[in-house]
Amino acid sequence: MKKVVILTGAGMSAESGISTFRDAGGLWDKYPVEQVATPEGYEQNPELVLGFYAAQREGMLKANPNEGHRLVAALEEDYDVTVITQNIDNLHERAGSTHIIHLHGELTKVTSTWNPNDSRYIRTLRDDEPYPIVGDKAGDGSQLRPFIVWFGEAVPNIELAVDYCQQADIFIIIGTSLNVYPAAGLLQYVPSKADVYLIDPKPVDVHSHRHVHIIQKGASEGMRILRSLLAEQEK
Repeated sequence: MKKVVILTGAGMSAESGISTFRDAGGLWDKYPVEQVATPEGYEQNPELVLGFYAAQREGMLKANPNEGHRLVAALEEDYDVTVITQNIDNLHERAGSTHIIHLHGELTKVTSTWNPNDSRYIRTLRDDEPYPIVGDKAGDGSQLRPFIVWFGEAVPNIELAVDYCQQADIFIIIGTSLNVYPAAGLLQYVPSKADVYLIDPKPVDVHSHRHVHIIQKGASEGMRILRSLLAEQEK
């Protein structure tokens, strides 16, 4: 069974009503990155940061997977699929994908401020459970913080993601500007013999001289087109 690796970004979830970060009107227009997505911002104003991610989680719980998510999950019928996502929502899981690597953390989880990547202190919140506020403690006695990889922090799952990229027969990029490293550099680990597809309604610089099949559409329409292309190839 061929190995398919899919790298998804904010454009994957845009059709579900979840704000992108970098587009006009996106989250970074409303909230400076430095305030809500850095360790320094969290240290200066934990109430603001916790409130920001509480609001993002509330939006995620109201959102539903779109057709693009469902078509990604459906690829598992014919391929060995790994989804590597820069998104912090759980829409891939809810659409039925079973093997997902979250590079930038997960809105469904909280963790220790002192030891954010220690599995002993990472906790999954129930949907009906309120988001932590200042004063809520992790198992090590520190303030509970979002289980999110902020700018300036290491990306714990990047080596795992690289391992899967190196095994890919087909590599698919959906809804990412390829401007955020280290995720943007994953394409360089994909074998030269692998087919590479990029789905995005806007032009994207892939920072590579290799051939990339461009499908300049949104996630759902792009995935419909890609499913047809893959089916033709398998005949």
